[in-house]
Amino acid sequence: MSLVRAKKHLGQHFLTDKNIAAKIVDALHPEKGYKQVLEVGPGMGILSDFLLQKTDYETFLIDIDTESYEFLQKKYPQLGSRLINADFLELDFAATFAGPIAVIGNFPYNISSQILFKILDNRQQVSEVVGMFQKEVAERCTAKAGSKEYGILSVFLQSYYKVEYLFTVKAGVFNPPPKVLSAVIRLTRNEVTELGCDEKLFWQVVKAGFNQRRKTLRNALSSLINKEKLTDEPMLELRAERLTVNDFVQLTNNISASR
Repeated sequence: MSLVRAKKHLGQHFLTDKNIAAKIVDALHPEKGYKQVLEVGPGMGILSDFLLQKTDYETFLIDIDTESYEFLQKKYPQLGSRLINADFLELDFAATFAGPIAVIGNFPYNISSQILFKILDNRQQVSEVVGMFQKEVAERCTAKAGSKEYGILSVFLQSYYKVEYLFTVKAGVFNPPPKVLSAVIRLTRNEVTELGCDEKLFWQVVKAGFNQRRKTLRNALSSLINKEKLTDEPMLELRAERLTVNDFVQLTNNISASR
């Protein structure tokens, strides 16, 4: 079989190190209760080779690249309809999978934030994620309150998942090598699935706070709060980056109660 060409417009950098591929696949925890795993952007199947050796879950592959799809059809004829030629960002999870799933992949760096927000949109179904990201994105995902990397993505992911930075990956194990370092992280869905607040308002508060992160929350959230009733709210005197997930939940409840 002829090899697949990495396409710049798809953000493709094919992993070539089998030891790292095995390590990524071994980071999955199927004992968490899922029986199906979806690999995003399998390319030529370096992760897929290890996924398909596992017997405790069923592996699905999705790739928007027709060349990769046709290559993988020949390589894994046994997959049948479990090999999907489509855009992950457009995938209907509920229609495709029965029950909880895990998502894994060497994710395209040019759409990594969109991939993570797609996972958040489907958080009731996605129990676990193990993925390769640009190191800078991985650090944003795992950042703690008070750091300059801490932002909207940090808060939303850490609201619903335990987020772990697993290991750093150098550029030389990819073809073509990216111009940045990479890192593998794992998201494990929290056992408590509800935040304990109005989640729609929570998302509005977090986004508004970080969209004007240089301002205090009293100013950044001026369109969401009742200024007369929240005169003594100490969290409103801070910037968004100072608040933990629990702080944002509490602030959301305080804003709700004051309306």
